[in-house]
Amino acid sequence: MSLFKKIFSSKKKETLDKGLEKSKTTFFSKLGKAVAGKSKVDDDVLDNLEEVLVSSDVGVDTTLKIIDRIEARVSKDKYLGTDELNVILREEIAGLLSETHLGEETEYSIPKDKKPYVIMVVGVNGAGKTTTIGKLAHQFKKQGLKVVLGAADTFRAAAIDQLQVWADRVDVPIVRQDMGSDPASVAFDTLSSAVTQDADVVIIDTAGRLHNKVNLMNELTKVKRVMQKVVANTPNEVLLVLDGSTGQNAFEQAKQFTKATEVTSLAITKLDGTAKGGVVIGISDQFKIPVKYIGVGEGIEDLQVFNKFEFVDSFFNLK
Repeated sequence: MSLFKKIFSSKKKETLDKGLEKSKTTFFSKLGKAVAGKSKVDDDVLDNLEEVLVSSDVGVDTTLKIIDRIEARVSKDKYLGTDELNVILREEIAGLLSETHLGEETEYSIPKDKKPYVIMVVGVNGAGKTTTIGKLAHQFKKQGLKVVLGAADTFRAAAIDQLQVWADRVDVPIVRQDMGSDPASVAFDTLSSAVTQDADVVIIDTAGRLHNKVNLMNELTKVKRVMQKVVANTPNEVLLVLDGSTGQNAFEQAKQFTKATEVTSLAITKLDGTAKGGVVIGISDQFKIPVKYIGVGEGIEDLQVFNKFEFVDSFFNLK
């Protein structure tokens, strides 16, 4: 299919293939059991396939869409063999995701007409926020862009220290205050510093507490309002980081955070250590918010720009 033209470098594709290995192995093991003894895609196979997709964390709504597409194809083609199911799945899921323009980028990029470009990062503690920020900073710096980090998760000393470690590792400036400081004050200082330094990109870390959504909403709203006193119409992007290894819990976090603030992009991390990679397909389909980045390894280069066609190709490629 033309959808699956090769757009990643071979190195990136190898990393993606390796990162999805657990998810892929588990999925095809379940799929093998679902079609055992069957030569034709019939109602029983489709019922079993539905169970496989749901148990692979694709999500109920997205699973039903995929099954509907395959049913329509069975009806049209009259006979489809179970040996074709892998190819059919690959094509129909890619077709489903291609109905939107989300997840088509291949490189890290920011708009040239917005300087500094301000990214506010949200997500629960432990989702991989700090690591994602550090890896993003590395990628932008590699492009020759000047990056400033802001440690506005002031409720945990560990969060400030972790971001400092990444700032030192990537060799970019960081603005921080003591634990317990006002997060909005840190954001204000970070943007002021970025403007003074003529920075290209600002990445602001924020607290990841979901136990009281109203407090979280108020806090994030305040941080945004204060930033706009320094640079109008910021943040330019609100990036929600989700832990892919939590499967369906990642859906719930996405729901909660999209209610608390206006999320404009998603990063799904820790896909290399889990069999729940199917969650990317469901989240990409359901939230209509672009999955912009995926974490497929521990290395500094292992945060990748998400491209849905390369992802689906890797997920359903047994070679």
